[in-house]
Order: sequence, then C-alpha cells, then structure tokens
Amino acid sequence: MNKKIKIGIIGGSGIYSLEGLKKIKELKIKTPFGNPSDKVITGELNSTKVAFLPRHGKGHHIPPSGINYRANIYAMKKMGVENLISVSAVGSMQETIRPGDFVVVDQYFDRTRSRASTFFDNGIVAHIPFDKPVCSSLSDEVGKVCKVEGIRTHLGGTYICIEGPQFSTFAESKIYRSWGMDVIGMTALPEARLAREAEICYCTLALVTDYDCWNTSQGVVSADLVVTQMKENSKKARKVLKRIIPNLGEEEFLSCRCRKALENSIVTEKDKIDKSAAKKLKLIIEKYL
Repeated sequence: MNKKIKIGIIGGSGIYSLEGLKKIKELKIKTPFGNPSDKVITGELNSTKVAFLPRHGKGHHIPPSGINYRANIYAMKKMGVENLISVSAVGSMQETIRPGDFVVVDQYFDRTRSRASTFFDNGIVAHIPFDKPVCSSLSDEVGKVCKVEGIRTHLGGTYICIEGPQFSTFAESKIYRSWGMDVIGMTALPEARLAREAEICYCTLALVTDYDCWNTSQGVVSADLVVTQMKENSKKARKVLKRIIPNLGEEEFLSCRCRKALENSIVTEKDKIDKSAAKKLKLIIEKYL
C-alpha cells in the first residue's frame, strides 16, 4: 500500500457503496484473520481519500454472526485508516426515537454469544479501557453534519447488540426496553471493541428502521418493513457521508485517547510474548514492542 487512507466507512444494511467516488479501485486485502467481508473499495471524494467496506458483502450474503469482524477491522488498519464510521440499521426501543431518525451511539450493551471479540486471544494478553467505547471527537463531527443535513438526529444513546439473525421475541424486546436501551441491532459488537484494540477512532451512525416488536401498533417487525425504511434512510446517510468525508480530511484527532488505547494495556511481559502471536499482531502492537 503506497499511501495511507485515513478515513474508512463500514456500510451495513442498505449501504453497499459510496456515491461520487473518483479514482475507484477494488482491493483484495489479506489479513492474518482470514478474508474481510468483501474487497475494500477505495477512491477520492473532493480529493479526500476514503476506504469503504460492505459489512455483509456485496449483495448482503453474510449474516451478522458470520461476519469476520477481526479481518474487517484489521483490513482497515492495514489501509492506514484512523477515523472509521460504522453505518448500521437499527430498531428503536424508545417512543422518542422514530423510524427515519439517526442516532449517534455512545454506548453499547453486548448480547452476542459466538463472536471472536478480541485480537488478543492467544500468546498476548491486553485489557483495553472501554468505558467510553466510541470516539467522542469523531461522533461530534458526525452529529454536526447530520444536523446540517436537516436530519432528525439523537446525539448519544445505548445500542444493544443481539446475536441474530432473528429479530427479538416480544419478551426480549420488553426486557431490553426496561433496561433503558435506546436502539437494537446485530453488528456493532465486536466491531467497536476491535476498532479500539486497533487504536482506530470509531463511531456508529445508527439508522432507525422500526420500533422493534415492543411497539405492537406498528405490526410485526419484518425484513420487508426494515428494507422499505432502510431505502429512505440510505439516501440521507449517503448525503451525510458525502459531506463528512471531506471534513474529516481536514481534521486531526491527535490527542484522542483512542489512538493510545494499547499504551498501558498489554500485560504480558515482553520476554513471555509468543513470537507467532507477535508476528500476527505486528501491525497493531509493533510500536509497543
């Protein structure tokens, strides 16, 4: 890779490409964790370089629990990405968060079961701080642009991530709502955890498609219902991305703690670190060794 691409977008349901890109290339990125969801699309938007990856693959053929999150984040790191925006379709758990609204998430609650959630699974142990799981600087920028575009946007909110691919039962939905969750989705975790381990500034832009099944007045939550609203949401999201990518090309979050998440987090003594593990994670940990 000749030149680093500092801005990355991971697109979820309904966001499979970026409009307006010039000098487009499709790159097959190899990682120690296997293949990413698809080829990484690179290009320029108003002279700002950006890398885009469709989370579910082109044509949406990978289910939430089948996504290789580690490969996706590692690929972005390998491209040189420092600011990563994740776009996700979600259901709302609150009356005040309506279908068609956007939520710039600031917290997560994990209800997944079978996903590899760390790069440090064997040979090196690291415990990153994750009390504030998104980059506040990046989230603020995203929120500002949503407001400029005239989109009804909620700044902050808790995203409960379920395993899927099934939607919630009525009992589950009522419980999650009673816990104070704001939106529900299937893909933000472990994506956010891995981005922090890779020292990438990360934020989730959640696009609300429905009220989940707790709100019986809307009828049964179905894929048809979600896709219909998602098409409208996607149009607005593309406008946000088109505006924010050039903005981020001028921003430097050098003081952000995301960029130093591993500074005091690796607890394995240097002489005890497994050599093969160190080689596998060289891209992520080399400045600390």
